[in-house]
Order: sequence, then structure tokens, then C-alpha cells
Amino acid sequence: MTERRPGVVSVVLVNFRGADDTITCITELKAVDWPAELLEIVVVENGSGDDSARRIREAHGDVLLVKSKKNLGFTGGSNLGVAKSSGEFVAFLNNDARPHRSWVREAVGTFHHGRDIAAVASKVLDWEGEKIDFVDSAVAWFGMGHKPHYLEADDGTHDEARDILFGTGAALFVRAEVFEQVGGFDERLFMFYDDVDLGWRLNLLGWRVRYQPKSLAYHKHHASMKSYGDFRELYLLERNALYTIYKNLDDETLATVLPGAMALIARRSLARGGVDSGVLDLRVPGDDSQPDLAMPKTSAAGFFALDAFVDDLPSLTATRRELQSQRTRSDRELAPLFGTTDTPLADMPRYLDGYDAVVNSFDILAGAFAPGAGSAGEPRATGARRRILIITGDSFGKKMAGPAIRVWNIATLLSAEHDVRVISLTTAEPLDAPFDIQVVSPHFPAPMTKHEAWADVIIVQGYALQQFEVLESTSKVLVVDIYDPMHLEQLEQGREKALDDWDDQILGAADSLNKQIGLGDFFLCASERQRMFWLGQMAAMGRINAWNYSRDESLDSLLAIAPFGLPSTPAVHTRKALRGVVPGIGENDKIVVWAGGLYNWFDPKTLVRAIADLATRHDDVRLFFMGTKHPNPDVPEMAIVRETRELARELGVLDKNVFLNDSWVDYDDRQNYLLEADAGVSTHFTHVETTFSFRTRILDYLWTGLPIVSTEGDSFGDLVASSELGVAVPELDVDALSAALESVLYDDAAAASARANVEAVRSQFVWENALAPLVEFCRNPVKAADKMHVVSAVAPAPRTSAASLITRRPPRRHGLAHDIERAAFYLRHGGVDAVWSRVKRRVIKPR
Repeated sequence: MTERRPGVVSVVLVNFRGADDTITCITELKAVDWPAELLEIVVVENGSGDDSARRIREAHGDVLLVKSKKNLGFTGGSNLGVAKSSGEFVAFLNNDARPHRSWVREAVGTFHHGRDIAAVASKVLDWEGEKIDFVDSAVAWFGMGHKPHYLEADDGTHDEARDILFGTGAALFVRAEVFEQVGGFDERLFMFYDDVDLGWRLNLLGWRVRYQPKSLAYHKHHASMKSYGDFRELYLLERNALYTIYKNLDDETLATVLPGAMALIARRSLARGGVDSGVLDLRVPGDDSQPDLAMPKTSAAGFFALDAFVDDLPSLTATRRELQSQRTRSDRELAPLFGTTDTPLADMPRYLDGYDAVVNSFDILAGAFAPGAGSAGEPRATGARRRILIITGDSFGKKMAGPAIRVWNIATLLSAEHDVRVISLTTAEPLDAPFDIQVVSPHFPAPMTKHEAWADVIIVQGYALQQFEVLESTSKVLVVDIYDPMHLEQLEQGREKALDDWDDQILGAADSLNKQIGLGDFFLCASERQRMFWLGQMAAMGRINAWNYSRDESLDSLLAIAPFGLPSTPAVHTRKALRGVVPGIGENDKIVVWAGGLYNWFDPKTLVRAIADLATRHDDVRLFFMGTKHPNPDVPEMAIVRETRELARELGVLDKNVFLNDSWVDYDDRQNYLLEADAGVSTHFTHVETTFSFRTRILDYLWTGLPIVSTEGDSFGDLVASSELGVAVPELDVDALSAALESVLYDDAAAASARANVEAVRSQFVWENALAPLVEFCRNPVKAADKMHVVSAVAPAPRTSAASLITRRPPRRHGLAHDIERAAFYLRHGGVDAVWSRVKRRVIKPR
């Protein structure tokens, strides 16, 4: 491969009997807004057989002039020019085109928006700059590339950058190293659809082709074809379209499309020449005394193209096998880039009849070529149905905790547009869901391989990445849901352990998150406060870099706020759950609910004391904790549950004013409890975990219109105070908490005001709004600008930041081999008792 000079752009011009155009083009190139020392102009004199080389050298002696003894076509001439060039980027510009001053600068700047951008396609207008030559790409199902909006007036409606299938070879930039590694233009094509083929190959190998309208050029239109003639052009167009689909379509699509494409060539060719194929039918009058039948060249071109396809089939098949073995994206994934595929591209009546017959009989317009799979001129996201894999460590069932509830709603929303599969790493009950639910244990990880292979996009929570090597090494687009700062959570969750064990637990979570931050393409957090925190951690990990920042200065395309949400449909009371049902709770009592679980970092004991105090003034106050036994069997009951119950008993309010549900309220039944309550409450301690937490179950209070009493110091405490949704109180302040509860329960005006304010802010937290950034991302998922998976030897591996190399321990492994290894370790170091204690911990569930 050629040694490349960083920052240099090598512009390749192919000249064939067009010296006047070439000289004009060079003159215009020298006037672009780009440093002369970083611009290399390479002119390939493509066997013109005239005085072109002499004239070009006399007019511009400083360009690199490369002579070819024969005409290599656009493909061979361009490849020769690249081979002789030295730039980091190569640009192809038709010799009958001229660049705008910003043509080079805008294109090179676009490459900086993503390491996976392999090519930048310029916007191309006619010579006068009035009509469109190229602003978009599309390919008919039978392989003919076409340019939507061609010769329409340029009214500025196509001036947004976007990903496309291919750019026009009339004005196209490519990373030189990538161009060489993928084999450049296919020289079998000679000219026509070579740009379609190159862009298609890049896309299926995992690269992106980016349309950049600010990189502008002007074109005279096919000046080079005047020397050849219409018949040869027809031949090349028919042949090259067939070559292109044969190489690039995946097996499933090709099996449907190829027979139809070949049949359509025959019908198109005969219709073009006005030839009646029925003349040889035995039922038609006449005999075979005349051995010859006249056929126009316009008809012969198509049949000659078919014959050429047969001739080149061995080499094309070898190319196809190699290319298909390296592809990372299916035709279904590429469908949004195909544009308008259902187009005959000709209006001959007999041909149109044949087109309909072929399309309907072969069921062509299915799969990747289905109507709406991609529409030229429309946002590239529309209609793309992807396969999305969502992985959670939580249990799925009628009783679900926050992480599973979040995944349920993510999956439900995404399943409206995509095929969604949820994997629980613990347990899953049969549920009526618009998506598939399965279980894969980290101790038996093999099934995850097939799920990873199935997916286009993978969304992970918790420790999934480090538990499955196939996820850690995936080349799929990876979304990481970090709405729960696990390492901060461990600051409180592990407090009862010995310091070494506690520290190990905290740093283990931090290592897991660092791995996720290093590998992810798109991240979700719960609040603006969290976002600032995560940006800091990402900066330390090297993810806040020039690549990601140049794509998006806000970094919203890397880290988006997608908080926990609430249903958009109103809560409906379907059965009595508390009043007159729970012994000790009457029809007219004032009820306060605690909607989530009880964890050690919460402060239910101050709440119990406040209720006991309030009960001295209002003996009808009732506090109901909705869940103490976590639905995930792997989550043990925390000490705070026992301590809360003992305190309530000690204060004489247990089962009188304070009630602890010994189970967990079913997810689909929770509204019945909430709608019978008068207020919702959440109390916690003020520390680092609180500062960045997002109390997910508090959202149910908004859903059911409850006034809220909360401790200050977290996102919801701020919201309660700023939006006057109830009262936010200092931590550990029994008197303030008692007074706040008294206000929302017994002051009708205060309660009504809080309920009205809750109603006003509710809509911003409905799941459809909360998860909008994720829904939009999944419509057009892309790798992070600084990330690029390895495609054979083609794509560069991402750089690794120094911070990401620092770990406190190796990642945890799972599986039978690992279990045997650990059993041997404990047997050597602790004997049979040590092994048995860990076996019990693993397989014997606490009663």
C-alpha cells in the first residue's frame, strides 16, 4: 500500500480526449480554499491517442501527470491515479466538472465527524448552478443506480448532511487507505455504476458514505461519453447493473432478485428496439426459410450484457464470496439507504407490462426492497425495521423492579417500529408482550452468541457486558443504559461489609461501568445532573475527544437524557387494594404510600418516626410500604427492612399506623394502591449516591396525581420544590417531615395545589417523551464517531485511551469452566468447607 501523507488531499482527474475540460478543471482546482501544500492534483491521461498530455503539461506543468498507454475507463484510470497519489484522502472529480471554493475544506471536515465515515459525497449542480445533478442516491431493485431530483431546480431543500448508499463519481472523496483496502473501483465495470458499487460495498462492510451539501461542485454531464455512443452506453449500463447486484446483495435477497433482473433485461431490451419475440411462435404465420432476423443494437445491448455476465461469472463469484464473508450489515439494515427501489426507469408500454409481471410473480418488493424500506428524499430513518436486543439483569414477570420496568417500556416503544427481543439474566415469566422474552444465565453463556448474531442494535444495563464475552467484542451498535450509577449505589449497598469487601464491590461496579463507557456508541442517563456526572467520567475515559465533539458539539449524539417514565394513559382503579382490604386501613383514613422497595440508602426510619409523631395529632394517618421482598430472587432482603419493622413495633405504630407489605405489588396492579392513597413519600440520606440518583418509583406518584413529600438533595427533591408538587424537607428532620405530611394530607388547599402542579408536569415524564432520544437513535443507529469495529483487514480499530487500560481487577468470568476453576481454587485454599459454602450461596435460595 502507498505511504500516505497526513492531511493531504489528492484529486484524481481522468482525461480521455478532453484536454480543454481538464485544463479548465485544474485551473478551478488551484483556486479552492485549501492550502496548496496539502493539495495534490493527479491527472491520468487515459490513452487518448491525441496531444492531450502535451497540452495539459504545457498549461499546468506542476500537476502529477500519469500516462496510460490504453484507455482503462473511469475505473482503471481512477485506480491508477490513486496508486500514484500520496494523500490521506483521494478525491475524484470529473474532468468536465469544476469545484466550488469550499469543495475540499467542507469534505475533509466531514471526515472528522466519524472514524467510520469512509467517503464524502459532494452536492453536484449543473454548470450554471441552477439545476440538480446529484443530491441523493437510490438504486432500483434490478441494480441500476439513479439520482433522485435530477435536473430539478435547486431550491435549497437538499442542504442537510446525511448518510447515503453512494456518492457520484463526478465529485467524491474517499479515505485513501480504505479505498485501497476494499480494492478501489471494480475495473470490470470500466465505467457506469462504479460509484454505486463502491458506495454499496463500503456500506455493507460497515463504513458510512456521507452526503455533504456544503462540498459543492458543478458538472457538464457525460461529456466523456460522446466518444463512445449510445449503444455501448446501454451495454455498460445493463451489464454493470447485473454485476453490481450479483456482488453486493446478500444471499436471501439475491435469490429473489437475480432471476427477475435477468428476465427484465430481456424484456427491456426487446421493448427498447421494438422487437416482437412472438415471431418465432409456431402459431404465428410463416416458416424458417429466412435464417436471419434483424435486431437493433439497442436490443442486442441487453443480451450482450447477459452474455458478458456469464463470461465473468467465475471471477464475480469469487469476489462475491469474499465480500459476503466480510459484510457486517444485511440488506435489511441497508434498506433505508436504497431509496426508491420500485422504479422501472423506463416508460415503454410493453416493458412496463413486463415489469409488473416480474415484480408480482417473483415477489420482488419484499424484504429489503419493500415499499417504504427506504424513500429517496425522505429522512433516512423512515421505514427501517431493525432487530434490537435488550439485556437486563433483572427479573421479568408480574412483579418487576425499576430496571425491568424500564426495559419493559423501552421494548414496548421500540417494538412499534422494530423487532425486539428482551433477555433477562435471571428469570422471566410468560407475559403477553409485543416482543420476545428469553432467559440466558451468565453461568451458561453460550446461547447469547445466537442472540448477538441476530441483533442490529444491542441495549445493555448493569453487568451484562462483562458477563458475556460475545457482547464485549460485538461489532453491533451498542447502547448503554447508565441511568443507574451502580458504583455510587454500591457506596451505600455495601456499607455493612468489611472495608476490603466493600471497596471491592464499589470498584468492581466502577470497572464494569468503565468498560461500558469504553465500548458504547450511545448512552442514556436519567437527568441533567447525572449527565454532568457522566460527562466527567467519559472525559476521564477519553470518550470526550475530537471525533465525538466534531460530530456534535453538544454531545447529545453520544449521551442523551432519557429518564425513567410513566404511562401516557391515565391510571384506572380496577379493584380495592388498601381501604377495607388491608386490616387496619379504613375507608376514610389518610394514606401515605411508599411506592418502591426498601434499600439501605433510603431513610424509612425517619419517616416512621414522623408518622408516629403525626399520629399523636391525627390517629387516622396510615403509611403503607408497597414492597419489601424484591421480585428478583437474587436480591436479598436488606437490613433496613428489619430495622424499619422493629422501629415501628417499638413506637407502637406497626400494623396500626405503619404497614409493611411482605411481598411486592404486581406491576399491573400498582395503580390500585396509588389511587387509594392521599400522598406519596420518599425519604433518603443526603450523600453522593443521593445527589446523582433518580427515584424511579416516585414517577408513579405523578402518574396517579399524588402530592409528594420528599427529602431534599436529589433530582426529584429539586423538582418537588421547584414545581411545588408537594414539600421537600431536609434529611433526618422528623418535625419538618411530620409537618409536610400534615400539610398535604389535612390542608385541602395545599393538597389541591400540589395535585394541580403534578398534573402540569406529568406529560414531560411519559415514556414516549422520556425515551424519545432512544427511539430516534434506533431509527438511524450509528457507531460513535470515535468508534469503528474491525471489518476483516479493512477498518481501523479504535484508539484506546490510557484511562481505559487502568483496571483494579480482571473482568468477572462465568460459565462451567470458570466454575470448575474457582472450585479448585477454593478447595486448595480453604478445603471442602470453603467449596460447600459457595455452592450453597449459589444454588440454595434463602427462604
